[in-house]
Amino acid sequence: MYLADRSAPAKTATTTTASRSGGTARVVGSTVLALGAVSLITDVSSEMVTAVLPLYLVVGLGLSPLGFGVLDGVYNGVSALVQLLGGHLADRVRNHKLIAGIGYGLSAVCKPLLMLVHTLGPLGFALALERTGKGLRTSPRDALISMSTAPENRGRAFGVHRAMDTTGAVLGPISAYLILRAATDGYDAVFGVSACVAVLGVLVLVLFVPGRAKTAQADAATGTATDPSATAPAANAPSTTGPSAADPVRRVDLREALTLLRLPRLRALTGCAALLGLTTVSDAFVYLLLQQRIGIGEQWFPLLPLGTASVFLLLAVPLGVLADRIGRRVVFLAGHAGLLVAYGLLLWAPHTAALPYLVLALHGSFYAATDGVLPAAVADVVPEQLRGSGLALVGTGQALARFLCSLGFGAAWTVWGDGPALAGAAIGLLCCATAAGFVLRPSGPPAPGTTAPARTTP
Repeated sequence: MYLADRSAPAKTATTTTASRSGGTARVVGSTVLALGAVSLITDVSSEMVTAVLPLYLVVGLGLSPLGFGVLDGVYNGVSALVQLLGGHLADRVRNHKLIAGIGYGLSAVCKPLLMLVHTLGPLGFALALERTGKGLRTSPRDALISMSTAPENRGRAFGVHRAMDTTGAVLGPISAYLILRAATDGYDAVFGVSACVAVLGVLVLVLFVPGRAKTAQADAATGTATDPSATAPAANAPSTTGPSAADPVRRVDLREALTLLRLPRLRALTGCAALLGLTTVSDAFVYLLLQQRIGIGEQWFPLLPLGTASVFLLLAVPLGVLADRIGRRVVFLAGHAGLLVAYGLLLWAPHTAALPYLVLALHGSFYAATDGVLPAAVADVVPEQLRGSGLALVGTGQALARFLCSLGFGAAWTVWGDGPALAGAAIGLLCCATAAGFVLRPSGPPAPGTTAPARTTP
């Protein structure tokens, strides 16, 4: 069981063709760039809301940390459950763009509801609908990225996509900050503008992201060839339970998707992602902790996510390329080590002017080292016909664990205070990261029939 560590893959037709077509300039295809543009615009919309939501709920509406933890858990947990549906539907109808488009559209429709509801129940319903859209779109979108990219370049491709996505995460808080300063009814103005931007993202998806047939053409245009091993099931997976590469049009049923958990490497990825998610404190809680520790003014609070997003933007591509070269496992675990240091700084570092910058830099580095690396690792071990379902299984496990973490952290903060709650999360993260490093350790070459060769040393 290992995180598809790969360093110097054997030369294939894919790499040869790519080198003839212009090297790295053509490694990332038009599908990845188009989806990156959609994510950029959509993240401007989403991060405008995310930047002001914690303060709006806790200060504006007076929710307790436990109440906020429930809403934050809903915000993350609902998308986790729906990811399974989105990934399976995309594989079943063989149209990943359609399912992703439905998800983007649903999120856009729900943004105006935030202007109309001001109590816990309706707010929870509106946020649940918005996150349903995110859950539907995430796995089909990542499946499109992986299927339009050669296996040895997936870390780079996901890094490019996450960098474009994070550009939106940088622009979103800035937009929210400017709107709050300029508008009389600042929060409603933020929610209204966010809805308009979300609609623009849907239009870009419809007009510029190619469908399934065009995705194959995009692969050819980028000089990549489909790696036969990318679509072959692992040797220990029964050949009767999954579609073969020679049967690309047969619909996938739910039983076939669930049998993916019989793949040892995918089980390891799913289990470790969930284990680490149990101790990954929500971004909103990190910003609230930092705001309380430093005493940041309310008008500056929306800019805190900007620090995380800026570092994420700078490091997403370099760390994606690094993961392609030295192994996904090393980069993935190093990201969690950086998050553990950030928790330690919030708990015990002296109050200095540099503290918020250090915490936000480590927080952004954590996302750059994990957010794109994990789906790239999943794509290495899942057959193409079940790519959406495989990505959904891992993403669901991770998001459900983070949902439980939000509930538990909010309750612990309410009962014992913010310091003991964060100390418990830090100790838990140390234990879980140690366990994940053991489970994901290299254990030898992959079985015949899986994807490109994997490293046998960390």
